[in-house]
Amino acid sequence: MRIRFQQLAAGSDSGLRRALDRVLASGYFVLGPEVEAFERAFARALGVLHAVGVGSGTDAITLSLRAAGIGPGDRVLTSAFSTGYTGLGILHAGASPVFADVERESLCLDSTAAERVLEGSEIAAIVPVHLFGGAAARWKRLLEAAARREIPIIEDACQAHGARFEGRALGSFGAAAAFSFYPTKNLGSLGDAGLVATDDAELADRVRRLRSGGQTARHHHEEIGWNSHLDEIQAAVLSQRLPGLAAANRERRRLSRRYREALSGTGLGFVTPGPGVESACHLFVVRSPARDALREHLADDGIESLVHYPVPLSEQAVFQRFRAEPEKFPEASRAAAEVLSLPLHPGFADAEVDRVAASVRSFFAGSPAAPRMAE
Repeated sequence: MRIRFQQLAAGSDSGLRRALDRVLASGYFVLGPEVEAFERAFARALGVLHAVGVGSGTDAITLSLRAAGIGPGDRVLTSAFSTGYTGLGILHAGASPVFADVERESLCLDSTAAERVLEGSEIAAIVPVHLFGGAAARWKRLLEAAARREIPIIEDACQAHGARFEGRALGSFGAAAAFSFYPTKNLGSLGDAGLVATDDAELADRVRRLRSGGQTARHHHEEIGWNSHLDEIQAAVLSQRLPGLAAANRERRRLSRRYREALSGTGLGFVTPGPGVESACHLFVVRSPARDALREHLADDGIESLVHYPVPLSEQAVFQRFRAEPEKFPEASRAAAEVLSLPLHPGFADAEVDRVAASVRSFFAGSPAAPRMAE
């Protein structure tokens, strides 16, 4: 039996079909009542005052930065280990990304490394990434460092739907936060979709202008804007799925615990969010110096796995002009060579977790020379 990495088929979801029928019957397809309803519901669930739907998570990063006054000539600090879209969002805002290393355990931006950059560079904003649905062990320290310097934080919360730190939602700490609702996210749409969350009414209003071509009124463009809209169909789908997010995240956390118990003693490392973090468990990520051989073994056993992410941002071709030497980001470089994401989604069965774990254990049992993670 093949085990797929992700299961996205909606099947016979009657609620989803009703939501689609509602949009089709309404005649509204862009920036209508469904978008407004979802924006209100998501803001309420997150505990912020404003939510503005946009076309994608990348757009959400870009528009958040521009609405916060960040643009050409500015330098924005972010993690050296993330999806390339984090850095691209900064570039699209006209700013230059500046990278810092990540914590070994969480793989989120390391506050000590970030403070070294802040002391030696003019930084206009920070975009920490809540990677894999968690947050850094020293998340508070990063917030405090930014506050002392009066530097806005734009949270990349694209993988952190429903995650919390000390009871408060990730995505509610910064000047703004960017969310993605790409189909594979914990709260996923049926296509590209994103959102900017903030408590700042002025910033939210500017995002609304920027997403619609910089218009202050119809056909009146007063600044360079984008065409970046959350459409009605995606908003209706997200409204239908939002009430189930908390239960789905609980199931992700339960399955992650089952994985950890089943894989203890194998020599694998686990990506672990900081204390006080209730992770969204967007992905279940293990680490091994034998990553590539392990992945090949799983594939031979009919088990899909993915690598998030094989190349640090500091080494991506598009960011070459901002490149620092790789040894400046040892944890990011090490993670890129070791991380492996195992199948995980709310519909995953316990028996499937056990089968994946058994396959992993058989790899290490059959490969006594496979290196273990350093303690």
